[in-house]
Amino acid sequence: MLRNIDTGCVVAARVLVADSFLTRLRGLMGRRSLPESEGLLLENCSSIHTFFMRFPIDVVFLDKNFRVVGAFPDVKPWRILAGEKGGIHTLELPSGVLTSTGTIAGHRLSYDPASR
Repeated sequence: MLRNIDTGCVVAARVLVADSFLTRLRGLMGRRSLPESEGLLLENCSSIHTFFMRFPIDVVFLDKNFRVVGAFPDVKPWRILAGEKGGIHTLELPSGVLTSTGTIAGHRLSYDPASR
């Protein structure tokens, strides 16, 4: 589970983890959607592309302590996002989650890997 410590909101109830070159490369490509309560955490990945995706997503760049260093709502397919300074991980969320949870740069996320 990922929770925004600063707002108290759950950002993702279920977190899928991409922790290898192949799982990060594949990401969300080929999927028709990302369920509302789900997120994809790309470990050790500080930039992404949305090539071959079928839907927009919210993108969050996180530092080693899961502090938000960049938050990009509603990123459309066929885009490239280079990471933000200090970003170590990338979190991909359904479009609208950043707005509904009030998550912005500077906020801290609490990550419970037991939800893997």
